[in-house]
Amino acid sequence: MATTLSRQDVVRRSAGRTSYRFGSPLRKSQRLAGYLFVLPTFALFLAFVLWPILYTAYLSLTSWGGFGSPRFVHFDNYSRMLHDPVARRALIVTLVLTGVTTAILTFLGMVTAVLVNVIWSKVGVVVRTILFIPGIVSFVVSAVLWKLIYDPNIGTLNRLLGAIGLDSLQHPWLADHKTVLPAIVVVTVWGGLGFNMLIYFAGLQSIDPNLYEAAAMDGANTVQQFRHITVPSLRIVTGLIVSLGLLNGFKAFDIIFVMTGGGPNHASEVLGTYLYSLAFGSTSGSIPQLGYASAFSVVTMVLCTLAVIAQLWLTRRADR
Repeated sequence: MATTLSRQDVVRRSAGRTSYRFGSPLRKSQRLAGYLFVLPTFALFLAFVLWPILYTAYLSLTSWGGFGSPRFVHFDNYSRMLHDPVARRALIVTLVLTGVTTAILTFLGMVTAVLVNVIWSKVGVVVRTILFIPGIVSFVVSAVLWKLIYDPNIGTLNRLLGAIGLDSLQHPWLADHKTVLPAIVVVTVWGGLGFNMLIYFAGLQSIDPNLYEAAAMDGANTVQQFRHITVPSLRIVTGLIVSLGLLNGFKAFDIIFVMTGGGPNHASEVLGTYLYSLAFGSTSGSIPQLGYASAFSVVTMVLCTLAVIAQLWLTRRADR
C-alpha cells in the first residue's frame, strides 16, 4: 500500500514539474516563434488583400476619376447602379451565364467521369488527357482561338457548315445578340469540362465497389445505380464543383472581353467587362469612373462571398 502511495506521489510531483516546465516561459516563446512565422504571410495579406478590399469599399462610396481627391457621395453609386440599364443588363447576363455554365459543367463533368471510369476504362488515360488539355490552356488563348473559329468570314465553323451543305446555318455568331451568349457558353464548357471531370473521377475512386455489386444483385440497372449510389456519394465533390462554377461565373472577364468586349450592344456584357470599361474608359477620351466601378467590384465580391457560403453549406449538409 505504501509503495502504491509513493508511486502516486511521484506521478503527482512529476506532473507538477511538467506543468511548471511547460508553463509560461516556454509557451510564450513557442507562441512568439509561431507569430514570427505567420507575420510575413499576414503582412502580405494585409498589404495585397485586405487593404485593397477596404480601399475599394471606400472608393465605392466616392466619386473619383483617378485624379485629385475622391469626393464622398455616400451610397449614390449603388443607387445609380439600380437605375443604370447597362448595369442591370450586365447583372442579368452574369447570373444567366453563371447558372447555365455551372449546371452544364456539373452535369457533364459527372457523366464524363463515370463514362471514363466504367465504359472507357481501357482508354481512360487517353480520354482524360484529351479532355483536360483545354483546361490548362490560358483563357485568353482559348478566347482568341474560338473567336477565329466563330469568325463569319474565315471561321472554321462557317466553313465546315458550308462544306457539308449547311450554308443556311452559317451565321455571325458573335455579332448576333441571339447567339453570342450560347457561343460563350460553349467556350466556357470546353475549357472547364476537363477539370471538373478530373475532380469527379478522383471522387469516384473513393466509392466502395461493393455498393454497386449489392445493387446489381438486387436488380438495379446502370441508371438506378448512378442515381442512387454515384450521385449521393459525390455530394461533397458536387458542392465543390458548384461553388467553383459560381465563383468563376461571377468573376468572368477574360473570355468575354477578348471575344466580344461585352457586345454586340451590351448583349454579352457582364459585371467584369462593364467594370473595366467604367474604370479605364470604354472609348478614347472617356473619363474614368473609378468610384462607380469600385461599386461593381464590391457587388462582385459579395456574389463571390455568397458562392463560398453556399459551398460551405452544401459541404456541411453533405456530411450529415
